[in-house]
Amino acid sequence: MTLREARAQYFRANGIADDGGYAQQWVRIKLGPVPVVFPNTAGRRAALLPHDLHHVATGYDTTLVGEAEIGAWELASGCRHYYVAWILNLGAVVTGMFLLPRRVVRAFRRGRQCTNLYHLGIGATWPEETVSGLRQQLGLDVPHG
Repeated sequence: MTLREARAQYFRANGIADDGGYAQQWVRIKLGPVPVVFPNTAGRRAALLPHDLHHVATGYDTTLVGEAEIGAWELASGCRHYYVAWILNLGAVVTGMFLLPRRVVRAFRRGRQCTNLYHLGIGATWPEETVSGLRQQLGLDVPHG
């Protein structure tokens, strides 16, 4: 499956707009029953495509625990100069540590053995690349001891 197809499927499965909401001025998320609104800054927009493709590659969902898992995985594999990713991921991990700490720690350990798109970058041909190819690039298919 191509990354374009997989990302579209990920958006549909999680109730995300077809365009991913990348251009929106404000972001609205729910923390349980509580809606939270914050600005969709340039830093967040820059981190969003890699973050979404990380969801596709790792299989972590967009629930509170899933966001904590992807946050732990991204922190462990390094967010480089994506400062918004460091901040948002740290918040997600702290939340996840109260909900299902073992899953968050497992995701962190998995991330320590991987690289990510914050490091590798995303080329213009990304939509036609495959999920399996991305998983291989990130080191997700390599057995870690």
